[in-house]
Amino acid sequence: MDEDLVFKALADTTRRHLLDQLYTRDGRTLTELEEGLDMTRFGVMKHLKVLEEAGLVVTRRSGREKLHFLNAVPIQLIHERWIDKYDVLGAERLHALTDLKSALESTMTTQTDTATTTVLVNRIWIKADTATVWKAITSPEWNARYGYKSPSTFELTPGGAFTTLPSADMVAYGTPADQPILDGEVLEVVEGSRLVLTWRTLWDDEARAEGFTRLTYEIEERGAGITQLTLVHDVTGAPRTASLISGDLPEFGGGWPQILSDLKTLLETGASLES
Repeated sequence: MDEDLVFKALADTTRRHLLDQLYTRDGRTLTELEEGLDMTRFGVMKHLKVLEEAGLVVTRRSGREKLHFLNAVPIQLIHERWIDKYDVLGAERLHALTDLKSALESTMTTQTDTATTTVLVNRIWIKADTATVWKAITSPEWNARYGYKSPSTFELTPGGAFTTLPSADMVAYGTPADQPILDGEVLEVVEGSRLVLTWRTLWDDEARAEGFTRLTYEIEERGAGITQLTLVHDVTGAPRTASLISGDLPEFGGGWPQILSDLKTLLETGASLES
């Protein structure tokens, strides 16, 4: 992630307006984003290009339409770099960052609500090869080292089981060590590049009652030892699950943005954010 590109993107009123629009309802077309802006279609496209280059907006095709999604991961990384780092210095030292903190925290969620679907999309670029990123996602020895630090196992074949066990902290608070907190079924595996599975939260009664959602990992090489990781989580009909995994409920952690930024930190530095 290039911090300069992110700050440049956030510095413009129109671009912040576009992010606010996607925060309100994600997965919009260019035509929808044009509404209410006093500029040409080409002008809106230029602003969206700046946001895409900064990683703040991700686009995906849906039939003939090109949809735009807010990507929360760069926001999470900026927050960790510029907010958490200085928080220990006290509020009086944070005066210059207050407006930035408010702006960033207002755009932390990447959630799409339409009449028929609810999709959360996050994308991150990691300085590691695709094989390493794949292993970090699918190996419990790796995935227990970042995010919520709960080990996940995958039977990497269609129909195989997906299971996540509680972290050491959850066990310390009374969760049985052998009681799964997430489960699902592997639907599609393309070794090193694509993993699709059903995904269900078990530790929260309301989310559990919503049933299974659909999670997709897409891993692509971007040259020079850089991997692009895109996570697409279809949480249609599961609003409680959507709130938990998007980071809308901070008492339950930062959701996918926190997990992915911690994964990036681990692979690039050898230590997680909380190490």
